[in-house]
Amino acid sequence: MVENVNVMLKLFIEYLQIERNYSQYTIGSYEFDVKDFFMFMNEQNINSVNDVTYSDIRIYLTKLYEERLARKSVARKISSLRSFYKFLSREKIIEENPFTLVSIPKAEKRLPNFFYGEEMQQLFDAIKTESPLGLRNLAILELLYATGIRVGECSQLRLKDVDFFLSTILVHGKGSKDRYVPFGSFAHDALEQYIHNARKQLMKNQNTHDFLFVNYRGGPLTTRGISVILGKILEDSSYNGKIHPHMLRHTFATHLLQNGADMRTVQELLGHSFLSSTQKYTHVTNEYLRKSYMSHHPRA
Repeated sequence: MVENVNVMLKLFIEYLQIERNYSQYTIGSYEFDVKDFFMFMNEQNINSVNDVTYSDIRIYLTKLYEERLARKSVARKISSLRSFYKFLSREKIIEENPFTLVSIPKAEKRLPNFFYGEEMQQLFDAIKTESPLGLRNLAILELLYATGIRVGECSQLRLKDVDFFLSTILVHGKGSKDRYVPFGSFAHDALEQYIHNARKQLMKNQNTHDFLFVNYRGGPLTTRGISVILGKILEDSSYNGKIHPHMLRHTFATHLLQNGADMRTVQELLGHSFLSSTQKYTHVTNEYLRKSYMSHHPRA
């Protein structure tokens, strides 16, 4: 490719970091998608981003579908490229933006997976709290279920973010949006037990830091580390199924709505910018009610 697209990509990444304040994970996805399109341009002998036409994009979409990518993955790639070209247009690097003509394929609607009450109890029962790591694992599970915070948000919590008097945590969410989230008595007790009886023991060989959750060496626990812990809890339980970290977030929201919480409250607690992001849980609760009706009504 004649044109130095890497310079454009570098400028775009700086824009995402500085102006959009996106996380490194999100920026990594954008970078991957744009680089993938650059490879396609090279294959098609397209020498400039200005030379890309709507027809070229249709060929690219066909290629993605031939690779059997899910509609969600294709939609993400097109969204990334649309943002990239919008940036190029803003910077006067391109004359026309062909991606304005491309519609993003609608993703398949899937109901979020969540745990039923008895399944959550199985997870809690699987944790042995005789060791410092067990107390830590219980505190993590209780807090995730009590607050619905993301695993990434959980890994970033610091001791000063926990207010035991008000039973709230200060969560540093996506896009530097902070929010206060309350937690109940079970999470309160588990956190106190962990901080006073376990965290100090785990920290004994580590320089002082104030991250709330730590690994067995005393270092800050990563998002990946929390995911591994949740997987191990599932293994030790009698629950037959798979777990992904977001399931606890889905469970938190679903259980709140099933028990009468209003949508706006759940939106605030989850840190969703738009109510539409929260509305998917109403489909879950409606399906739950339908199944309950069909199972228990004598004339269903």
